[in-house]
Amino acid sequence: MNKEKEDYSFWTKYKRFAGNEILLYVVMVIGIILGIIIFS
Repeated sequence: MNKEKEDYSFWTKYKRFAGNEILLYVVMVIGIILGIIIFS
């Protein structure tokens, strides 16, 4: 049933993909900021 829902809704896939992209960028930014704070 979950697979059918994923196949039925393009936006479900797109929002999950976009969420993963945003999360990835947020983690990268936090890592860079922490690195600057630690090394400065």
